[in-house]
Amino acid sequence: MSILIAFLSLLVEFAVGYPSWLLGAIGHPVTWFGRLISFLDRRLNRDTDSDALRRRRGVHALLIIVLVPATIAFAVETMLAGIPAGLILTALVATSLLSQKSLAEHVEAVADGLDNGGLDIGRVAVSQIVGRDPEKLDRAGVCRAAIESLAENFSDGVVAPVFWIGVGGLAGGVAYKAANTADSMIGHRTPRHEAFGQAAARFDDLVNLPASRLTALLIVLAAFLVKDTDAGNAWRTVRRDAKKHRSPNAGWPEAAMAGALGLALAGPRSYDGVVVDDAFMGEGGRRDVESVDIRRALRLYQVADFLLMGLFGLLSVIVIVA
Repeated sequence: MSILIAFLSLLVEFAVGYPSWLLGAIGHPVTWFGRLISFLDRRLNRDTDSDALRRRRGVHALLIIVLVPATIAFAVETMLAGIPAGLILTALVATSLLSQKSLAEHVEAVADGLDNGGLDIGRVAVSQIVGRDPEKLDRAGVCRAAIESLAENFSDGVVAPVFWIGVGGLAGGVAYKAANTADSMIGHRTPRHEAFGQAAARFDDLVNLPASRLTALLIVLAAFLVKDTDAGNAWRTVRRDAKKHRSPNAGWPEAAMAGALGLALAGPRSYDGVVVDDAFMGEGGRRDVESVDIRRALRLYQVADFLLMGLFGLLSVIVIVA
């Protein structure tokens, strides 16, 4: 029934997202994972320890970060399975692991900010969804950052969690989300986290591998259905550029999005004053990106998301009939 749970969670989260009243009342699973990760980082990651010891403790921390929430989630799913409408309730819980609605809203806010408030408002809006230095972005840079975030977070925030819910039920989705949160918090190549966060970074690369490829395929297929996008160029760009990205996964959805829209995304970017010399996705594409391109990307995302729902709906039917 994991496939059905994944399908139902997609439908519900698409419609209602994560309600603000619930966020205010109990917070969000990501914040809960974050508190656990911060605690382990403080207790186990000591500057005076050797890199070898910090790497070992990073492995221990990752096991706790993934297994403790996943065990709790398994217990919750098992408990709900024994009551009427337990499947529905499990799917409702699983919606907290997805971000279809909020992702679209945050990216659309960047386009609205640029159109209605100018560059400064656009920078503020894009700073909510990217880690790069917003004050160094011109208008085209803000637009590219929003589109890149849309592509990458479609994979990390929608396709990957629903994939792992489909594989392992609520526990699978929670395990993925905990691992992904760990990577975002400690999986950086900084003096403090390069050794301690190595396991988190590598594990996140591994668990995101299937979803990143599936996301790229969904974007390519969506480009067949969306006006003013190019599915053939999306496919060619993925094959040519995805492997050039410094991330083994982010390049796939970004390359697909760049090719479909005829844009050049990624490339050199500044994070906390440090320039990361990344390869271009869609090299040779247009760099003078505008807010209208963000809205084109959103249409492509919405169709790709519908295709994802259709895929899990079809799989659900097959599972029920079988």
